[in-house]
Amino acid sequence: MSDALRDLTKAGVSVWLDDISRDRLRTGNLKDLIDNFHVRGVTSNPTIFAKALSSGNAYDDQIADLAARGVSVEEAARMITTYDIRWAADVLRPVYDATGGTDGRVSIEVDPRLARETAKTIAEAKQLWWLVDRPNLFIKIPATAEGLPAITATLAEGISVNVTLIFSLARYGEVIDAYCAGLEQAAERGHDISSIASVASFFVSRVDTEVDKRLDKIGSGEAKALKGKAALANARLAYELYEQRLATPRWEALEAKGARVQRPLWASTSVKDPAYADTMYVVDLVTKDTVNTMPEATVKATADHAVLKGDTVHGTYDEARALFTDLDKLGVSYDDVVAVLEDEGVSKFEASWTELLATIQSELGR
Repeated sequence: MSDALRDLTKAGVSVWLDDISRDRLRTGNLKDLIDNFHVRGVTSNPTIFAKALSSGNAYDDQIADLAARGVSVEEAARMITTYDIRWAADVLRPVYDATGGTDGRVSIEVDPRLARETAKTIAEAKQLWWLVDRPNLFIKIPATAEGLPAITATLAEGISVNVTLIFSLARYGEVIDAYCAGLEQAAERGHDISSIASVASFFVSRVDTEVDKRLDKIGSGEAKALKGKAALANARLAYELYEQRLATPRWEALEAKGARVQRPLWASTSVKDPAYADTMYVVDLVTKDTVNTMPEATVKATADHAVLKGDTVHGTYDEARALFTDLDKLGVSYDDVVAVLEDEGVSKFEASWTELLATIQSELGR
């Protein structure tokens, strides 16, 4: 049943689950996905936690204890979310050990309300690292302009980072620079940089959602012919940039000290338009040293009917560049698209975190 997922893993794509909940953990669902569907990591975000807290009664006992202690809503949120992350990290620890720390990772995000505040993001990242206290943890920090120095500073502390909410190629280049700077500072402080890991989460489907909306507004046949192509082109050009940066003297110096590559991670890989194949953002982004984090429905769809076509990234770069030239000629501005997506991404996670806090406040009886 899961041959496609096995083949995806063999091709160098690590399958991670983009979801977490107490129910997944206590029923053994996560363990089943690891054992039978080649899942090798877990990512979370404020939206995922808000959904988990509002469904079922898995959190009732812990919330009752937190209410009895009279803790604040903010503290309750951190106690609840870090409990799940710690549990998931323990479930994935065998994968972490078997892969030498490449996979078996679990991600938790800093408070999204801090996305534009560097110093507070650094402090939050350090506290989350201490609270979870697992070597296979990733702290998620958004790739905003203010997040970039926080990424460097967090890595310099020896803390592994999942850089999230990357949409533009220019920002991705800055993320790679922030990673290298963090490793350089960590090495200067005496850290073993081979123990520090990172992924760069490049959001995929949201690019098509925004670009397709603009193409529909244009309405011409030429515009409609370009629908559903921008997200894959953007991700493929990101991988080209990744390869280019691996060939620089700066990276070679870090690699000589034991540095791990910062793998590109394809995030937001469930299709939003039912007209597109449900595994499009999986089978068309296959190449080595990457991660594809998927909701369970996409994991199961890939296992059920995905047909892999080998490496679908190399050899596509010129075509991808031509696509963005064509979009620009139609008046679809790449720079505007990615700026809108970053602002929307931050706002959506802020709204989800606020929803999560409101749910907890209600459960605490406040």
